[in-house]
Amino acid sequence: MPVRQNRFPVIDADGHVIEPMQDLVPFLGEGFSGGNLSGSGTYTLFPSLDGWFRASNLTSPGRRDRPDPEVWLSFLDDCGIERTVLYPTAGLAAGLIQDATWAVTLCRAYNSWLHATYTRVSPRFQGVALLPVQNVAAAAQELRRAHEELGFRAAMLCANTVLGKGYGHADFWPLYAEAERLGVALAVHGAPSRGLGFDYLTTFIETHTLEHPVAAMIQLTNMTFQGVFEAFPGLRVAYLECGAGWMPYMMDRLDEEYERRGERWAPRLTKRPSEYLRGGQVYVSIESEERTLPYVLELFGEDHVFFASDYPHERSRAEYLPDIPELEARADLSDAAKRKILADNARRFYRLD
Repeated sequence: MPVRQNRFPVIDADGHVIEPMQDLVPFLGEGFSGGNLSGSGTYTLFPSLDGWFRASNLTSPGRRDRPDPEVWLSFLDDCGIERTVLYPTAGLAAGLIQDATWAVTLCRAYNSWLHATYTRVSPRFQGVALLPVQNVAAAAQELRRAHEELGFRAAMLCANTVLGKGYGHADFWPLYAEAERLGVALAVHGAPSRGLGFDYLTTFIETHTLEHPVAAMIQLTNMTFQGVFEAFPGLRVAYLECGAGWMPYMMDRLDEEYERRGERWAPRLTKRPSEYLRGGQVYVSIESEERTLPYVLELFGEDHVFFASDYPHERSRAEYLPDIPELEARADLSDAAKRKILADNARRFYRLD
């Protein structure tokens, strides 16, 4: 089939791989072969996201693809997408790994598998490193390896962890220093609902509505007030899969708290939180149909939001196809803004050129 032609170039800033667990095993290294993984047919390598059975059509209706590289490339052609930036699926739960040594081993194996299976196969695939945040020194080392040896342009911070601290904590600052030195972007990506206080929600629709934005709000608040963006002015951080409409709200909310309590509780800051958020370090992905998008562009800025497919999650393949044409057809967005959202901003954030 011919590649679809869109009005503007398109880069998918957040797509996903489906990582078969058995395919990761050869990349685990010495000590994890043969009988040493005898229980792997029963136990998964990554923890579960939570107690919901997410493979069921009851939680995510529609016949979804389980893409390999060939299927992914055909999807890019069908949508007229130049290239995609690939995040994990099972690996979204890596922050819930209790054993730091296992986290280091598994994240390294995942990154090597992603390179061998996708990014080495086609330049249309851009890899995002999975970092073992349970061990910050090892995470910085893996960030360096993923960038310098595997060619990855970004790394992911799981929005939910078992660490009892947010990413504003000074323990993570060596990782930010390394990311800033390398020029590698970081992306906070949620999915697990664990630890967010949703245990009393009895339907998946309620849990899924809140799990991504609440986790992102927690990390954004902590990182901002603890001075991460002040201390590392060259650091670029995206908060993904929450839409963009929450950003103006958080700008006002953080500013209000800072005006009342900032001198005591956020002493590292030298300007209002909203100035950091709209200053070029913070990015968010959009949903194509968000009604508040023009307001987001006015308050937050049109240079720091980008399109993301989220393929192959949640929907059947056919349901993705209208997203780009509908965004291009919106009368409430300028052509200049559409061009930035669809490609230019992702290109800048990930430094794809």
